[in-house]
Amino acid sequence: MDHWPGQEVLVVGLGSSGRAASRLLRLLEAHVTAIDGAATDDLRREAAVLAGEGIRALVGTQELPVGDFVAAVVSPGVPPGIPVMRAIRQRGIPVISELELGWRQVAGPMVAITGTNGKTTTTELVARICEHAGLKAIAAGNIGLPLCEVARRRETWDYLAVEASSFQLEAIDQFQPAVALLMNLTPDHLDRYDSLEDYFRAKGRIFKSQTPDQWAVVQWEAHQVLRDLGIPIAAQVITFSARADAADLFLDEGVIRSRWPGWPGPLLSLQQARLQGAHNVENMMAALGAALVLRLPLAAAVQALCSYQPAPHRCERVAEFGGVQFVNDSKATNVDAVRQALLAMPAPEDGRANLWLIAGGKDKGFSYGELGPVLASRVRGAFVLGETARRICGEWQRFTPCTSVKSLLEAVDKAGRQARQGDVILLSPACSSFDMFQNYQHRGEMFRQAVLDWIRQRTRCPQEIGAGAGEVRP
Repeated sequence: MDHWPGQEVLVVGLGSSGRAASRLLRLLEAHVTAIDGAATDDLRREAAVLAGEGIRALVGTQELPVGDFVAAVVSPGVPPGIPVMRAIRQRGIPVISELELGWRQVAGPMVAITGTNGKTTTTELVARICEHAGLKAIAAGNIGLPLCEVARRRETWDYLAVEASSFQLEAIDQFQPAVALLMNLTPDHLDRYDSLEDYFRAKGRIFKSQTPDQWAVVQWEAHQVLRDLGIPIAAQVITFSARADAADLFLDEGVIRSRWPGWPGPLLSLQQARLQGAHNVENMMAALGAALVLRLPLAAAVQALCSYQPAPHRCERVAEFGGVQFVNDSKATNVDAVRQALLAMPAPEDGRANLWLIAGGKDKGFSYGELGPVLASRVRGAFVLGETARRICGEWQRFTPCTSVKSLLEAVDKAGRQARQGDVILLSPACSSFDMFQNYQHRGEMFRQAVLDWIRQRTRCPQEIGAGAGEVRP
């Protein structure tokens, strides 16, 4: 299946991954048919561009096209139960993910990163450490740059840091990273998987084809979950944890320490790093674990971590006005990510609740009530929007006052009117964005715009809005 000239290949999904896979296959001289069930104006334009490149592109169809297909390459956002996927299985057409196709064609060893939360930050950290060590590296995969696009460039890399989602890992076959890194396992995507165990097993597939001369860097708690599920890891294992002292990399009084012979002793004081919050501690630990097994200089790894600026939409401070901080955590698309964000926010010395939470979106099948204790202790009020608004309000009302809103602008306005100096207004949705926005980035940008618009209005008419005008700080 690696020899594509003259072969007919089907690509399912015309998002960025599907387009990248189509173009790579065309470069490999395959006859490509690409389809998508949607038929938006943007998709029609993309299909016309692909057609100009010699790719047969069909939009608005759920039917299996006519063709003697030797393989189907599926994009991560394509649900496995749609009609065309059922027809593909019935025909016995082999299915691989865009991740698998890209892996077979890239030139360079790979560090693959998966887990429920922290994947993107850790992927960027691993690439950054490699660069600080003088190596040619790139961050790709589910982070936004499809691996097939990297493969199409025909460059040779010292290392590739590749974010891998559970959706991508569902359809791997030979995928074999030199280092496989599992961040954590908490509930997510229960709208796609029949059970939490199925979701965890999809994540565990990252180790499927590894050999004993390769490495697995695994969060201690996630390693226990895999062991209980009977998921084997053939590679050599190094563990990390901010809570379990038995891990190879562990946290001791604000210092990341190692008991691994390659890097014994203290590695990094948290006071040195710009990344804050318990979740980011483990992101840094995971990146250090990857650097350790790659035998990169510790000094380069520490320098890379300490100089790293957090990416947008991840507890990103948008502005401060009148002593109130506005924080964009649009990337928080599950319950555990929201918990981590709430705990990472600054708390006043008197211990009072000082957070106003903006949440809601497309339902992913969670139990939102799990956040009850942290809501009760940290959140003064919640403003909830999207298709989950009624459900979330029902589950959160006994822990904190909840208000249903129709837009981010309304949420920002109502939160801003009630917030006082020392408070934080936090967008941390606990849901995906696709009911109202294109993606989490679009949602984050709309929140940023709503905040800036609200501040401009308040600056013009300070008497109209609650806490009085104040200095604006980005």
